[in-house]
Amino acid sequence: MGSRAGDLVTIDRVHAARAVAAELGVDVVVLTPGSDLRYLTGYDAHAMERLTALVVPRSGDPLLVVPRLEAPMVDASPAGALGLELHAWDETDDPFAVVAREVTARLGVAPTRVAVGARTWAEHALGVHRALPGSVLELATPVLDRLRMVKTAPEVEELAAAGAAIDRVHARMGEWLRVGRTEAEVGTDIAAAILAEGHVGVDFTIVGSGPNGASPHHELSDRVVQAGDLVVVDIGGETATGYRSDCTRTYVVGAEPGPEVAEWYAVLQDAQEAAVAAVRPGVTAEEVDAVARDRITAAGWGDHFIHRTGHGIGLDTHEAPYIVAGNDLPLEPGMAFSVEPGIYLAGRCGARIEDIVVCTDDGVRALNQGPRELVVLPG
Repeated sequence: MGSRAGDLVTIDRVHAARAVAAELGVDVVVLTPGSDLRYLTGYDAHAMERLTALVVPRSGDPLLVVPRLEAPMVDASPAGALGLELHAWDETDDPFAVVAREVTARLGVAPTRVAVGARTWAEHALGVHRALPGSVLELATPVLDRLRMVKTAPEVEELAAAGAAIDRVHARMGEWLRVGRTEAEVGTDIAAAILAEGHVGVDFTIVGSGPNGASPHHELSDRVVQAGDLVVVDIGGETATGYRSDCTRTYVVGAEPGPEVAEWYAVLQDAQEAAVAAVRPGVTAEEVDAVARDRITAAGWGDHFIHRTGHGIGLDTHEAPYIVAGNDLPLEPGMAFSVEPGIYLAGRCGARIEDIVVCTDDGVRALNQGPRELVVLPG
C-alpha cells in the first residue's frame, strides 16, 4: 500500500470487528488474504496455498497467523505498526491446528460459531472447520459490512482522488476513441492512461461499441468502431492505497445521434441525475434504485434497464451497499456507491451513465465531475 495507508488503518478497526462479532454472537472471525484483511490491518497479503489469517476472537487478543517466510512482509506493511501478535508458522507445522489452539486458549473453550471472509478459499475455510470439530462455519460478511460500508473522511478523500483520476482519463477519450479503431486498440490505450493518470492497477476497461454496448459487461473485442456508433466506456482502477475508481460515460463517434437516441438518452440522463439527487441520510438503497427505474419505466424504456442501479465501492469495486430493489438499508453519511442506470437495446446499442457518490450529513457528494450528456467525438 502507498504512504498514506498507515493514516487509514488503525488497530481500532480490529477492535471494532471484535465488538461487532461479539454483538452478533460470533465466537471468532478468521480472515484470509483479500480486501477484508487489508481493511482491518493494511496488509495486502498474497493469496496462496499457505495459510495467512487474521484471527479475531470475541475475547482475548487478536493475532496474525502467517508463513514464517512472509513474516518480514507483515512487518513492512501497515500491519507491522498495529501491535498485533504475530504467529509465524514453519513449513512442517499445521497452521489450522495453530488457529484452533490459539482461539481455544483465548476463549477458554472451543468456539461454536466461526465466521470466515466471503472470499476465503474453500481449502482454507474447510481447514479451519476441520480443526474445530463441532463448530458451525458462517460468513463474516455481517461483521465486515457493518464496518466497511461507512467510509471515514480519509477514505472518502481516497475515493475522491480515484474519481478525479478516472475523470482525467475520460476527458482524454477523444485521443483514442475514433472511427476505424478496434475496441481492443482503444482499450489498450485507456489502460495505459489509467496508470498514467494516477492508478497503480487497471481493474477493467469496457469499450462496448454499437451492438456490443447493449451488453453491460462486454469485454474488449476486435469490432471496429464505425461512424455513428454509440460507445459505452466503463473503466476503473486501483490506487496506491487500494481504493477504487469506477465511472461510465457514453460517447457517439463521428456523427450526431439520431432523434430517437437523443430522446431515450435524455430519459437516461434525467433518471441518473434524479437518483443522485435523491441520496441523503435515511433514504433506503431500494428507494434510490426506484427513482431511476421509475423514470425510465414511465418513459417506456423499463424493459431495457436490466441491472441494479448501483453498488458500493471502496477496497473492492463491488461491495455493500447494493442499490437494488429489496434492499431496505437506510443510507448513512459516509456510504459510497455508484449510481449507474442504463438502457440497452439488444442487437443495436446501449448507454450507461455512472458516477460514484457519497451520502453526506445533509445530502450527496458526487465524486465524478465529467459531462454526463452524450459526448460527440470527431471521427
